[in-house]
Amino acid sequence: MKYIAHVRESDNKIQTVQEHLLGVKRLAETFGEKLGLKHVSGLAGLLHDLGKYTDTFQKYINQVAFHPESNEMKRGDVDHSTAGGKLLFSMFHNQESSAHEKLLAEIVGNTIISHHSNLHDYISPEIQSDYLRRVKDKDLGEEYSLAVERFFQRVMKEEEFKQYVSIAVNELKQFMDMSPTQSFFLTKYIFSCLIDADRTDTRQFEEQSENVQELHHEELFASYYQKLMNKLDSFKKHNKGNNQINRLRQKMSEQCDLFAEKPSGIYTLSIPTGGGKTLASLRYALKHAQKFNKQRIIYVVPFTTIIEQNAQEVRTILEDGSHILEHHSNVIDEIEENDELSDGVITMREKLKLARDNWDSPIIFTTMVQFLNVFYAKGNRNTRRLHNLSHSVLVFDEVQKVPTKCVSLFNEAVNFLKKDAHSSILLCTATQPTLENVNHFLLKNRDGEIVQNLSEVSKAFKRVDIIDRTDKSMNNNQLTEWIESNAESWGSTLVILNTKSVVKELYEKLKNGPLPVYHLSTSMCAAHRKEILSEVRKLLKDKVPFICVTTQLIEAGVDVSFKCVIRSSAGLDSIAQAAGRCNRHGEDAVRDVYVIDHTDENISKLKEIKTGKEITGNVLSRYSKKADEYDRSLLSQIAMDEYFRHYFQRMEADLNYYIPQVDKEMTKLLMATRKESDYVHAYKKKYKTGLPLFLTGSYKTAADHFQVIDQLTTSVIVPYGEGKEIITQLNSVERVEDLSKLFKQAQQYTVNLYSQALKQLKQENAIVPHMEGAIYELRENWYSEDYGVDLKGESDMGFMSF
Repeated sequence: MKYIAHVRESDNKIQTVQEHLLGVKRLAETFGEKLGLKHVSGLAGLLHDLGKYTDTFQKYINQVAFHPESNEMKRGDVDHSTAGGKLLFSMFHNQESSAHEKLLAEIVGNTIISHHSNLHDYISPEIQSDYLRRVKDKDLGEEYSLAVERFFQRVMKEEEFKQYVSIAVNELKQFMDMSPTQSFFLTKYIFSCLIDADRTDTRQFEEQSENVQELHHEELFASYYQKLMNKLDSFKKHNKGNNQINRLRQKMSEQCDLFAEKPSGIYTLSIPTGGGKTLASLRYALKHAQKFNKQRIIYVVPFTTIIEQNAQEVRTILEDGSHILEHHSNVIDEIEENDELSDGVITMREKLKLARDNWDSPIIFTTMVQFLNVFYAKGNRNTRRLHNLSHSVLVFDEVQKVPTKCVSLFNEAVNFLKKDAHSSILLCTATQPTLENVNHFLLKNRDGEIVQNLSEVSKAFKRVDIIDRTDKSMNNNQLTEWIESNAESWGSTLVILNTKSVVKELYEKLKNGPLPVYHLSTSMCAAHRKEILSEVRKLLKDKVPFICVTTQLIEAGVDVSFKCVIRSSAGLDSIAQAAGRCNRHGEDAVRDVYVIDHTDENISKLKEIKTGKEITGNVLSRYSKKADEYDRSLLSQIAMDEYFRHYFQRMEADLNYYIPQVDKEMTKLLMATRKESDYVHAYKKKYKTGLPLFLTGSYKTAADHFQVIDQLTTSVIVPYGEGKEIITQLNSVERVEDLSKLFKQAQQYTVNLYSQALKQLKQENAIVPHMEGAIYELRENWYSEDYGVDLKGESDMGFMSF
């Protein structure tokens, strides 16, 4: 008899349980081997669908695949993911078991029972163990023993299985720290290997494809490096190649090349604005990747606007579009992934899950939100990518933009990548935050700054004067009058305010004035913003006076250079980044950046901005009296260190991601020791016995409550440019591989909507669901040329018919 794991939709061909388990095992071994966890990961793959050997599951899959008219059994009726975790627990978590056998059973068992949901709590806020409930307490009946017997008969003999587990135990022993923090990250890593292996094996069966031929990263990076060096050499031959600024750029670039010879670690690259940071960091990454056999280079940036710009710059220089992935957001809305969603029949919803990107490209550009989601968010689409962060070079551009509440979580994730995942990390910004001076501190390498004589270099790159005008606050009417009175003489003028509402109001006041006015907003899709920035850059090149109003999305790394910048007061790092959009390339000797106090902004609920503004006010006050103590520059590293030191002290209670629903910090839920855990003490009091587990993390609870942005957002494809055509193609595509390609294209045409806005648009019938509600489309007259997503539905998009 053949025991079925999956049935292919196109021809009803079956994949047996044996074929699937061994296929997933092989892939998981490959992924796990990168950390020396080949058999630990392979064990998860070997056992994950053990429950499909039951007669009940076989009856069910035969019904839904070959007799769909029968309603005898429904999706989710059969639990096939508990059996593998239960087998591990019964064999290797008893009185005769060693500590490491028990630890192995807990780590791998959790990944198995969770592979269609999220990792379970070892102990929950309700003082229960969801993990024990599944692997110890749940009664699977006589069929469980039958499934185990069939597994040992058809997949692996029992003695061979015990030997395999013994090797896995020895692999785990190499990680002898095994603190709660390390255990969490290793469990997540094994989970990632299993999820990706399971999805990949299933996709290959569905597509009738073999393993994709592995890229030779070393050869590819060597080719990229040579192309980059050719480009840098061409800069030297340029007419202005020998001026002081360009000589400094060349020197810093060469320092990156030399520094790449050092072993992997956590290093800082504090190149001043306009110093050629993107290409210098790429030079480090390509050189280091070759020398230390790294498999990919990952750029992590705070805003999608930088992805669009930097990815295109790198793509042009390296003359390669196919191997460079831009990952802005998840186009697919989160499908509710309950324990038994995948029942073996590959439906359209299954294809959507299989198509989600696993970050296997050699060069990736993504956002800080997506990076943090990989480690901490719910949903297997995120976790699947984690193992591909190992053996990588990660470049964090504008690292000071790490959300305050996520500072500790960010530091711990990066520490794991350095210590256990064999990755090298580069923290890039002209305004380095003091991440090493917080409780969950970052393990920066000593003497890890790449730029030599940083203070002197910063002085050489001085382009602006910071003009403090916060003594007289102004509203939008006064600001409009001031701008219109001076913009002609200032030339190109950039205005950056703290909230979208005041930006929109100021734009409306200015747009009928004498000068051209442009508006940038996160309510616009990436392709729309790119089009506006293209027009802005043309006017800048032509030296035409105009005005651009925007929120902070333009601050981090967007390559534009205005004659004048007005910045509403905020954190000193934000003011420094705004200054980087003024006289960026030293076109003039020095230009002015005005810091103002804007009274129309309601930032009472924006704690990070409010606190940053207050501390900046203190620094401005001290600077006005003792400028020499700051090297006579508000943008000096001395000023930045003082700012961040006070900022992190003031925000200390907010750094560990507090979750009010359970009155706990996320760091405690994931990383507390047994002694520190209130839940462990409460368990002993409640049950009169200690929790019989080594691991005590509340993994599911933490993931359920984690979101980088305070309000949950949903990606919606908008009718701009190719957006409508992509929707049409998505509705007709069949192959998983084609879905994956379309999702990558669709990212340029999506906008992330907060739940309140999405609800309003749904009520107005402005949202069209596709693919069983997994993808959303915005109707045509709800997207505006001026503002992007228009909640009033009054837009005329005829101009966008191309």
